[in-house]
Amino acid sequence: MKQQASNSHDPADDLDALSDALVALQSRDDVRAFLLDLCTPAELEAMTGRWRVVPLLLQGIPYREIHSRTQVSVTTIGRVARTIDHGAGGYAAAIRHIEPELHPGGA
Repeated sequence: MKQQASNSHDPADDLDALSDALVALQSRDDVRAFLLDLCTPAELEAMTGRWRVVPLLLQGIPYREIHSRTQVSVTTIGRVARTIDHGAGGYAAAIRHIEPELHPGGA
């Protein structure tokens, strides 16, 4: 049974706690196991699809070609593109660490 949230609870605290858990993990295998435990198969498919299109968008590949390559919907590709441009900066931070040559503004 779901607990009733108190009026003083800040949902940002929960996001911070989840972020802390991810940062604490030391290996790809640990992160993978955590995500497999945390997410449903549909959630994982949605997240991996979004992540798969990020480098393609940063390379300037057209949406329809990205869709053809990845089978991710054009609508989702557009949402990811808007998030790259106007989001919290998470995609940029990850790309900066993984593929710095793709990061807008260079390495």
